[in-house]
Amino acid sequence: MAALTSVTPHSTSSSSLYSNFRRPQLTTSSIIAPGCSCFLTATSGKALRQRLTYQNRRGLIIRSAATKPAKSPAEEDWKIKREVLLENKVRGVDAKEAFRLQKENNFVILDVRPEAEFKEAHPPGAINVQIYRLIKEWTAWDIARRAAFALFGIFSGTEENPEFMQSVESKFDKDAKIIVACTSGGTVKPTQNLPEGQQSRSLIAAYLLVLNGYKNVFYLEGGLYTWFKEGLPSESED
Repeated sequence: MAALTSVTPHSTSSSSLYSNFRRPQLTTSSIIAPGCSCFLTATSGKALRQRLTYQNRRGLIIRSAATKPAKSPAEEDWKIKREVLLENKVRGVDAKEAFRLQKENNFVILDVRPEAEFKEAHPPGAINVQIYRLIKEWTAWDIARRAAFALFGIFSGTEENPEFMQSVESKFDKDAKIIVACTSGGTVKPTQNLPEGQQSRSLIAAYLLVLNGYKNVFYLEGGLYTWFKEGLPSESED
C-alpha cells in the first residue's frame, strides 16, 4: 500500500473526483474496456510508480503515490501468448461450427464476458466465468486505474478477475472440451492488416486455460456478436 504523501487545503470546489488528475510519464500496461476486445493504456513511471492528484468534495487536494502490482500471466505480451496458443494447437471455430460441436460433441461454451452481459443473452448451456470484473478496491493503484479509464470517458473500469482460474477449475475438469467466447472475439491467424492476429478477452482466457493444463481449448471467431447476428439459439436470465 502506497503512503499518503501530502494533504493540501484547496479553495476551489469541484464535483469531479478526477478534475485535477495529472498525467505522468507513461509506460504500457494493458487494461481492457468493458464490452469490447480493445485495450487501454494504464499509466506508470519508470519505477512502476504513479502520482495521482484528485480533488474531493471538501476542497482538499490529495496526492498519493500508486505502485503497480507485479505483472500477471494475463498481462503477458501478446506475441508470447500467441506463440503458446499456437504451440498448444488452440484454434478458432466460427459460430455455426461452435453450435454443431456443442450439440454433437459435448463441447461447452465458456462465456468470459461480464455477468451482466451474460444474463442479457447467451448461448443455451454456456457457462459464465468473467475474466474481467469491475474494479472493486480503493487502493492508490486502483484509484489511478479508475482515473486512466475516466480519461477515455469510461467510468466503469475493469480489472482482471483474480478468481478466474479457480472458478473455471470448479466448473470444468482438465479434459473438458471448451470453446471460449467473448463479445467480438480475436484471432491467432495472421491477416494483411493484422500479421500477428488480434488479442481478445477470449484469447487471454484460452491462454490461461492452456497454462493451467487444459488440452481441448478452442475460441469463438467473431465472438458472440456473430452468434447472435446469425440467429443461433440464445437465452437470457432475469
